[in-house]
Amino acid sequence: MMDLDPRALRTAFGSYMTGVTVVTSTASDGTPVGFTANSFSSVSLDPPLLLVCPGNFLSTYDVFANCSQFAVNILSEGQEDVANTFASFKGDRFARVPHRKDALGNLLIDGALTQFSCKTHRAIDAGDHSILIGEVQDLTQNAGRGLGYAGGQFFSLGLERAALEHTGSAALGGAIITAGDNVLLERTETGFRPPQIITDDRGDLRQSLATGLEERGLPVTLGPAYSVFDAGKTHCSYFLATASAAGSGAMKAYPIHDIPELKFVSQPITDMMNRFALEAKTRSFGLYVGDSQRGDVHLFPERT
Repeated sequence: MMDLDPRALRTAFGSYMTGVTVVTSTASDGTPVGFTANSFSSVSLDPPLLLVCPGNFLSTYDVFANCSQFAVNILSEGQEDVANTFASFKGDRFARVPHRKDALGNLLIDGALTQFSCKTHRAIDAGDHSILIGEVQDLTQNAGRGLGYAGGQFFSLGLERAALEHTGSAALGGAIITAGDNVLLERTETGFRPPQIITDDRGDLRQSLATGLEERGLPVTLGPAYSVFDAGKTHCSYFLATASAAGSGAMKAYPIHDIPELKFVSQPITDMMNRFALEAKTRSFGLYVGDSQRGDVHLFPERT
């Protein structure tokens, strides 16, 4: 068997888009415990089984590996703070997040899209994790959309869909493509810009952009929308993307830390790329929605 680079494997696993959950239980002394997980899956309808996979790096690993019951809370859009609290906050997590105890004694997170209250069916050691299988005893489901996670960051399908809806005649799609610590840019007579396409097929912009880049000899993996704004009669949508190649044709690789020194084709592109360079330092990206002059950034911070 070939030797696998753990970092590359983690990145590969992270390319699969998932939802985000908070798994909760209670220690033997009555202390509530919980952690953020995207390693969640349904298992069976009869009996009703699901699974989560707590890692042995968790300070509460022994609690979950030996618990008799637990709850899985599928987080809703807008609950990034809840996910971050249960991923990294070292203090009393439950003091920061509204919650309640159900009739079975399990802890449910307020505002979660879906809450599964389970008794433990089985726990199986599996490498550096445990596969914790629960039998669902009760569930609550609310209206809305779930919080997404892929490529080391949160995303919101509802927010993206709302931002990408457009009634104008022209649509521009662009990609901020990273290859390692570099970003791939086109150089034009008026300055640098991310590679882009213009299309009238507004409903299939993401696929049109991916196809256009592939035709230029650069297949990429498109991530979440990063900047969506109107520039005159043109609706502009830029996506985060990754590529394994360093660049080809008119696209060349430039260090991300050199972005503030580059001249871009317009002020909106300058502002977008400078924000990207700043956010790339912390891997805490956000979705800009507005016009070419002003708008709001909706942060989707990286989960730790």
